[in-house]
Amino acid sequence: MSVGPDEEPLLAVRDLEVVFHTEREEIHAVDGVSFDIHEGETVGLVGESGSGKSVTARSILGLVDSPGSIEGGKIGFRGDDLTDDNWERHRGDIAIVFQDPSNSLNPVYTVGNQIKEALRIHQGIRGNEATERAVGLLEDVGIPDPRRRVEEYPHQLSGGMQQRAVIAMALACDPDLLVCDEPTTALDVTIQAQILDLLADLQREEDLAILFITHDMGVIEDATDRVNVIYAGEIVERAPTGMLFSEPAHPYTEALLRSIPGRTNAADRLPTIEGEVPTPTGQAEDCRFAPRCPYAFAECHETPPEHVDVGAERSAACLLHEDGSEEAAERTVFDGSEAVSGGDSA
Repeated sequence: MSVGPDEEPLLAVRDLEVVFHTEREEIHAVDGVSFDIHEGETVGLVGESGSGKSVTARSILGLVDSPGSIEGGKIGFRGDDLTDDNWERHRGDIAIVFQDPSNSLNPVYTVGNQIKEALRIHQGIRGNEATERAVGLLEDVGIPDPRRRVEEYPHQLSGGMQQRAVIAMALACDPDLLVCDEPTTALDVTIQAQILDLLADLQREEDLAILFITHDMGVIEDATDRVNVIYAGEIVERAPTGMLFSEPAHPYTEALLRSIPGRTNAADRLPTIEGEVPTPTGQAEDCRFAPRCPYAFAECHETPPEHVDVGAERSAACLLHEDGSEEAAERTVFDGSEAVSGGDSA
């Protein structure tokens, strides 16, 4: 999807800060995250477990529970800052689909009753009209024999059908923005493809905007228009999906792409990213990816990088791209596929 440069975004997240206060330390789970989503487009948020993806999703819906809290930034939706007590005003405009459908559905209520509850709360629809609408929503998401399924309990549905039912519940709110927090992770590959096709069809029919959160780069390539790569609570690269996959501008993005089966020689061992995602316990004082980065040089361990434009509609937070950084350019040349080291290495 092509977005005009002056088009107002549906969702505008700016410098979002989410901190969890524990007895031992403060964890900055989301640290200065900014991105936009326009009407009718799918934007990806991708990174390893622990990068801050799900906390970002919950923040957008005002679902961050104690000991966590939003402590900075704005979440703009249709001109309102949601962090200024505006979540209830837009509660039906934004819906979420969580990773595990078995945890999203109440086992003691029928699927139909759970969909009808959403219809009653968000659209004021009750009685036979709600029942017919629930049947229609199950049909819309591709569940066979929806009139029978509407009377069944979650345990009577397969995992794929449960996820479709959760999507139907989300659509009962008639949302403008659908937040999908790893909605295919618990499903096998065949069902995963069906859910992705379903979301694409629903987006075209309903003109939905979708935030698609996952750690799976293959899903990101298939499902999104633009991508935000997140690491240790920070966005490290923003780019249109095609550009990001053909010419990654950040070493972390490159490492994620190299870890996709099929993108390397079948005879070679699949590359991995050594080490773990750090737990941010304060404001960044360096590049958080530097300890795991094959391109890192001394400054990377001393200076937090700022986002730098690296092409049309794309940016990367990496010292290798900072304007006028001749010393960095001499030490390491990064072209998105390989590095030529010419100086100190971490």
